[in-house]
Amino acid sequence: MAESKEPRKLIANNKKARHDYFLDEFYEAGIELFGTEVKSMRLGKCSIKEAFVRIDNGEIYIYQMHISPYEQGNFFNKDPLRPRKLLLHKSEIKKLEGQVSEKGVTIVPVEVYLKNGRVKVEIALARGKKLYDKRADIAARDVKRAAERDYKLTLR
Repeated sequence: MAESKEPRKLIANNKKARHDYFLDEFYEAGIELFGTEVKSMRLGKCSIKEAFVRIDNGEIYIYQMHISPYEQGNFFNKDPLRPRKLLLHKSEIKKLEGQVSEKGVTIVPVEVYLKNGRVKVEIALARGKKLYDKRADIAARDVKRAAERDYKLTLR
């Protein structure tokens, strides 16, 4: 049976990561969750603004990812900020571990979304931006926005 290809539904986006880092390689990882956490995620109650990813003993975990407790979950609810295990192939974890050992490289969560009914986390290898890099990005975005505005005015 062929699975229906449903588009992915975005739950949380980390705009801060795109502002603070150069994002190099992207990986899609599953996440180990409990039932009430999944229900809360389906309602969009998740934040990855302060979240970070770390590799411990050959396993990869996401820390500080806030999933609000499910309202009807009563005692089944877990701690909103508990560390959660990410599901990647061992070869991918080894590759990430080798690259993170370099100076100035880290792993950051970029997006959380639903794909075919499963919660996925997109993580990326990231290098930190300097202040002048951030200013250059902001200036380029402003120029682009102004050009689009001028183009829109000429069409009228």
